[in-house]
Amino acid sequence: MNLENTVKYHFAKSTLISDSPRATASDSLTGTDIMAAMGMTQERAALGYSAFLGKMGISNNDRERAIDLLAQYALTKCDKVAALRKLDAGVKPLVMHQLATFAFEDYSRSAASVKQCESCSGEGFIEADVFTMKSHYTMKLPQFAKDLKQSPGDFEVKRQVKEVARVLCSICNGKKVVSCACGDCRGRGKAVNKELTYKQGVPVLADCKRCSGRGYERIPSTEAYAAVCRMTAAITLDTWKKSVKPFYDQLIAKFDIEEAWAEAQLKQITK
Repeated sequence: MNLENTVKYHFAKSTLISDSPRATASDSLTGTDIMAAMGMTQERAALGYSAFLGKMGISNNDRERAIDLLAQYALTKCDKVAALRKLDAGVKPLVMHQLATFAFEDYSRSAASVKQCESCSGEGFIEADVFTMKSHYTMKLPQFAKDLKQSPGDFEVKRQVKEVARVLCSICNGKKVVSCACGDCRGRGKAVNKELTYKQGVPVLADCKRCSGRGYERIPSTEAYAAVCRMTAAITLDTWKKSVKPFYDQLIAKFDIEEAWAEAQLKQITK
């Protein structure tokens, strides 16, 4: 049994967890077996299992727990980085928690994820300049104007007026969020390679160069740096790129490592 099968238990439509009918599968697991296996996996691999449940959107508590556990891990490893070692004792835990939060968001992102629209800042509407044509008359039409056969247009003055109005955001169409899927491959991870297609004469699919085959755009590390800068000014941009960013990337990879460990423990328990 792997981690993906545990998702069916949280949204089960029946008491039978196995894909096979009980009559033909003597080794199928009961609900009690599943709960026991999940509990043992949580005990053995708390970080990886909580991170998986948080990523799948099953439990927000597991999401927060995974972030807290990673922040605690980061506190034990951050002294190896000089820039983080020099942080004040009161600021360091806050910085580690912020890095852990961004690391989880990057780890849990997929082609189906959405993010806040930057164009409208998540409001669905933007302020735009709208030009309208307005007119007014310089004077009341005198009686002799009718005698001289003058038209009202002779006394009319037209002008173009610029007004600021709230209009529907053209990027998200008012949805307030946009897809995280790669714009080139549309979340598939594969795109037509023009060079190979020209050589072979038929469309050739290869890993998308923009997203490196992931199918989605990762969270820019500069966003994590901007969040850290709001807490402390001790980390410069150069320091971030040289030493802190590699540490931040290690935190993201830690989630993948711990998830693989949790899956290995679950398989061992249920084999």
